[in-house]
Amino acid sequence: MLGRSAAMLRVPPHSIISYAASPCKRRSSAMSQSNPLCPLTARRCGGCPLLGVPYEEQLHGKQQTARRLLGVFAEPAPILGQEDPWHYRNKAIATFATGPRGRLTCGIYAEGTHRVLPYTDCLLQDEIINKTVTAALEAARLCRWPAYDEDRGAGLVRHLLVRRGRVSGQVLVVLVTGQERLPGSHNFVRALRERAPWVTSVVQNYNPRHTSAVLGNDVRTLYGPGKISDTLCGLEFTLSPRSFYQVNPVQTEKLYRTAIDFAGLTGKELVIDAYCGIGTIGLCAARGAGRVIGVERSPDAVRNAAANAAANGITNARFFCADATAWMSAAAKAGSQKLHPDVIFLDPPREGSTPACIAAVAALEPRRVVYVSCDPGTLARDLHLFARRGYRVQAIQPVDLFPHTDHLENAVLITKGGADPKKGSG
Repeated sequence: MLGRSAAMLRVPPHSIISYAASPCKRRSSAMSQSNPLCPLTARRCGGCPLLGVPYEEQLHGKQQTARRLLGVFAEPAPILGQEDPWHYRNKAIATFATGPRGRLTCGIYAEGTHRVLPYTDCLLQDEIINKTVTAALEAARLCRWPAYDEDRGAGLVRHLLVRRGRVSGQVLVVLVTGQERLPGSHNFVRALRERAPWVTSVVQNYNPRHTSAVLGNDVRTLYGPGKISDTLCGLEFTLSPRSFYQVNPVQTEKLYRTAIDFAGLTGKELVIDAYCGIGTIGLCAARGAGRVIGVERSPDAVRNAAANAAANGITNARFFCADATAWMSAAAKAGSQKLHPDVIFLDPPREGSTPACIAAVAALEPRRVVYVSCDPGTLARDLHLFARRGYRVQAIQPVDLFPHTDHLENAVLITKGGADPKKGSG
């Protein structure tokens, strides 16, 4: 999940994993349709399908999912839930649309459609973010901006991205437009700041492409530094509009601390952080390692990672802009210059790793691999591939990073040697 540029975010938004045998999944559909907590549940929002399920039952269902899909390798530890599973998201993406009587509105797509459900008050989003979305919509209305129509290629405003630093309190507003020119931008900033004085940066992102990707490549700062900072696991990270950063920082700290504990660092190890993104896991691990190498194919993310290392005074971490699989394959074939990492962190996107990447990891012969996964199905597939190469799962820790959804994160410790997992289907 780490290491993807925010430019890769896709707008048919709520991509929910389906756990066919999950008790939560069986109950959530009917319950959420009439849930009084959120008026959008009856209109098929799809963003939090487990909203009608008591949180303890959600955790039980996710624990059962981890056991069903991953228990063939090792018994998953008790899931780490969230003490307060509300308003945890530090980022929101809203889509602009034309509402009744031609009035500009914004909201989220109905599940499985491109129909926008107008809404600015989400139970999962940070409450300041909700207020900021409302303020930005009002400011855009004052500017009389029309919503962008993808079919006709006409109109102006496409999406609104808002992110907030949990510790810093800084707020970044990104206005995504379908046209390069943004008339009245100064008026928008002034009106937004009058309604939301906590906003510290406003950015225009020009995205003319006919695609579901939210962000384009053209970024123009309208107010403030054009970025914000936040603190995670005691380190400060700079976040630009296109930076990938986990949306639930409270649970992310639990996930990362588990991953670093699994690494068993003593201060001497060479660590490779594949899919490193802006360097979050690698820099958190650097304090306990001898040397950290981060690999990431997004140039923006690599620049951010290097800047984050410098800002935190971390001198034992280097970052390379490259495809992680190709880089590790080359490193394994470097003869006398071959790297001998002690630990490799893998945190791939939802589709998981690839056989080629797993082969490259195995060729480097690390003592430990720590796999951070956001999809237990693809994780199970990849763990079977590791088993065929002589690696064995030692520990599995599920973490609920997305309460009220079907998503489930896991940190897994994999070591070289040992028996194959007991027979079974992942």
